[in-house]
This record gives sequence, C-alpha cells and structure tokens, in this order.
Amino acid sequence: MRRLRTRSSARPADPLQLRSSGRRDGGLDAHPAWEGFQGIIHGGILATVLDEAMSKAVVATRCEALTVALRVRFRRRVVCGEPLRIRAWVVKRTKRLIAAEATLTAGDGVECAHARASFLALPRRQVDV
Repeated sequence: MRRLRTRSSARPADPLQLRSSGRRDGGLDAHPAWEGFQGIIHGGILATVLDEAMSKAVVATRCEALTVALRVRFRRRVVCGEPLRIRAWVVKRTKRLIAAEATLTAGDGVECAHARASFLALPRRQVDV
C-alpha cells in the first residue's frame, strides 16, 4: 500500500494555546469560508472546533483518547469575522473514560456554544505535549 504524500510537512499554527495542565484557552476568528447561511458560521464547524479544543485539553493531561460522544448546545449565532474565545477543560477521569467541556464565547463575552464530550483513553502510551 502506498502512502499519500503531503505538499508540506509544516503544520498550521495552533490557535489554542496551552495555559495549564488539562486546560486549553485560545482565540479564533470566524472565517467566511466556514459559512452555512450567508454571514453565519456553520454549526458543524463550531462543533468541530469545540471537539478539537477538548481533545487538546485531554492530550495536555498526557493521555491519548478518542471522542466517543459529543453534545453541543448552540446558544446564539456566530457571524463571520467575529473574534471568538475558546476554553476547554477536563472535568473527570475514570480508568478509561474522560469527560471534558468547552465553551465558545464572542468578543463581547456572551457564550455562543457549550459542549460536553466523553473520550475513551487509548492503551497507555506516552504522549509528547
């Protein structure tokens, strides 16, 4: 089986900067290419961003895990060009199940979306953070 080659080995900049163990906190600008309806960011994109933030919070605890359940509550629309703040944190951990939450807030501090997810930890393997 042949491997696909990528054009560049450089990874895009990560807008979610690590603040402390088990938390992610960062900013993001809503890009027009992410529109669902004109001027409004598609909810699926927002769900993906929240899931990614939570998975990075899980990885920050030096654990590799997969999302097994995701619930997103959309509280208001997100318009293109609006500066956004993303916060994600680990809530609870049992032997292999990890619970995390994330919020997406607008520049005015109003919460646009709140997510909760469950992650299944993969067999022990050291993760570089």
